[in-house]
Amino acid sequence: MPSIPIKTADELARQRHAGALLASVFEMLDTFIVPGVSTLDINNCAEAFIVEQLQSRPASKGQYDYPYVLNTSVNEVVCHGVPKAHEHLKSGAIVNVDITLEKEGLIADSSKMYLIGDVSPLARRLVEISREAMWLGIKTVKPGATLGDIGHAIQTHVENSGYSVVREYCGHGIGKEMHEEPQVLHYGKPGTGEALQAGMVFTIEPMVNQGSSKIKTKKDGWTVVTRDKKLSAQWEHTIAVTADGFEVLTLRQDEIIPE
Repeated sequence: MPSIPIKTADELARQRHAGALLASVFEMLDTFIVPGVSTLDINNCAEAFIVEQLQSRPASKGQYDYPYVLNTSVNEVVCHGVPKAHEHLKSGAIVNVDITLEKEGLIADSSKMYLIGDVSPLARRLVEISREAMWLGIKTVKPGATLGDIGHAIQTHVENSGYSVVREYCGHGIGKEMHEEPQVLHYGKPGTGEALQAGMVFTIEPMVNQGSSKIKTKKDGWTVVTRDKKLSAQWEHTIAVTADGFEVLTLRQDEIIPE
């Protein structure tokens, strides 16, 4: 297995700053994402804010030749939804907005679910269970815990709630590059996989499907959807392993870490 980067104190400070800036992007979008807005409008608004207000680089733009600064994954879209001028968010929709930001050479990555207008109880429950699963995974993080501990905590909660975990995509190390070691699976067995060490930084970002875990990629080569066309939800944070636990580098002001 390739070595997992251990961040220096300076690198962690810069990545913490990138994470705080990224959190502010979502806080700005909270009032912008409303029924009727197009997903391309969301992209353009975020890009202007990142570049002009935060003097930062939207790290997704140009990565793997991707032309936009974020992904907007609506309803049955699992991940990598492409912003479109003609895709207007309708009341009742759920949408994941996934954004990366680089500042002073370090990258942060986070995503958030937005509930548009009058959302059904079933959709709300899926969104909430996926959020809870992410936090259960995060709260296992500490030196000596393993990657399998993270995956097991997430998988157990998701499956006990009657949903499924997408297997094809996972969390990842992040720092100077958007994708570094390790891969952070959202399923697994306790005590297996790499042991965590202080200074590791990675994302935890479970994708939770209302029905089957099976997915497919659309003809655009980006958009991943559920095969059964049922809903999917995802939340994501960038996490640093500390000497005695974890730090959420992309925590937003409206968020409280669950007990």
